[in-house]
Amino acid sequence: MVEKKNKKALGKGLDSIFGSNVEAVLDDIQNNAVNDAGFKPLEIPVKEIRPNPYQPRKEFDEKALEELKESILVHGIFTPLLVRKSIGGYELLAGERRLRAAKLANLEVVPCIEMEFSEEEMMEISLLENVQREDLNPIEEAVAYESLIKRLNYTQEDLAKRVGKSREYCANMLRLLNLPASIQDMVSNKELSMGHVRPLLSLKDDDAMYDAAIYIKEHKLSVREVEDYVRDLKGQKNTKKRKVEKDPMISDLEYQLSKRLDTKVNIGNKKLTIKFQNIDDLNRILEILDCLEESL
Repeated sequence: MVEKKNKKALGKGLDSIFGSNVEAVLDDIQNNAVNDAGFKPLEIPVKEIRPNPYQPRKEFDEKALEELKESILVHGIFTPLLVRKSIGGYELLAGERRLRAAKLANLEVVPCIEMEFSEEEMMEISLLENVQREDLNPIEEAVAYESLIKRLNYTQEDLAKRVGKSREYCANMLRLLNLPASIQDMVSNKELSMGHVRPLLSLKDDDAMYDAAIYIKEHKLSVREVEDYVRDLKGQKNTKKRKVEKDPMISDLEYQLSKRLDTKVNIGNKKLTIKFQNIDDLNRILEILDCLEESL
């Protein structure tokens, strides 16, 4: 039975899968179940399955859910949901979109795989799996990071390692939670971008941040214009030479490329610079980038 295989795979402890790709591990569990000829999923009543309490995603694409509902009505649910037994029913571990679509389709039961996880394991898997899917909005991502730090005692270094991001990137995401809730809503609703609201944090006053956000939104300022606008609000003169802060997204891309190529990478002034030590090191990098021609 596939359940035994899954429990054995996870029995080494969550550290054996975290730091890799939690999403891929969960997908592998579900897909192996589907492909196992001897596997028969549990048919669990929809009303007995409670949503995942650690689900960081608050917004779901209604159009995509409607399309998934139509597919389910025609083909059924091909990939079982992952659940955990709890008092009075089950808690969802993975498959919230499928569960929501099943409810829209008025299904009474859904196919499931029951897994054995502790409360802490469930929280960590749920948060990391959602973060690694990379379709959370910036505020949802920041809230998930904060939950991992507060509830599981992660340091920022632990967090960066777990989610595969640079420490600087994680720190900048967490700073978004210092914004007033009204501005966080603007980011969640895609009225303003992360680049628009980051400079507002330097104002240090909620009312000033909100007034500035409304001005930025109404006048449709670019990110560069926002930076100038905030400096003017703070009384800083543009004539003074200042150090330009690098976009945290660019910093994170540098980090990802440096880790991938095992060498220093710099992005700036419309240039991508990759450092190498010698010809052998250059050939190593070119091989990683698949830029070497194969010998005849």
